[in-house]
Amino acid sequence: MLTLKWFFVLILFLAILAILAGQLGMFKGIAPNDLGVVEGRLKLPADTPNSVSSQADFYPDHPQHGYARIEPLPLVGDSKSVLDKIKSIIEVIPGSKVVIYQEHYLYVQFTTRVMKFVDDAEFWFDPQSNVVQVRSASRLGKSDLGVNRKRIEWIRGQLKSVRPLTQVA
Repeated sequence: MLTLKWFFVLILFLAILAILAGQLGMFKGIAPNDLGVVEGRLKLPADTPNSVSSQADFYPDHPQHGYARIEPLPLVGDSKSVLDKIKSIIEVIPGSKVVIYQEHYLYVQFTTRVMKFVDDAEFWFDPQSNVVQVRSASRLGKSDLGVNRKRIEWIRGQLKSVRPLTQVA
């Protein structure tokens, strides 16, 4: 019984230590320096199941092609107004930070509340396809537990409404 008690104390200590490390920014990772649009493409999906990309079909042999594939966001209005709307939707998400906001491109960082993990998301109006291409990826870890996909799909749902009504959980 004493061994079991110490086991739980150890687990509690490790959990507190992990939360403290997260609060100190030890899980934020390094910001990528290769984001943006290059020759009509956003960065390719990550090699692990922790990213989504509306341009995954450009990389059919990529190991995460199936996992990463997500539909682009629809054009709502013109390119400027759709990125304005996406930006306003993103600004209600706790932990979001707009890093770059240009006429056809938006780069955002999303930071989780407790562990302070950072995900990088890009939105680009693609004039060839007349849609908003999107890529969202976690900086650390082998899996994002579907968080990037859920966030992009939530943004898609908000785009369909007249204005953002709810906050992402």
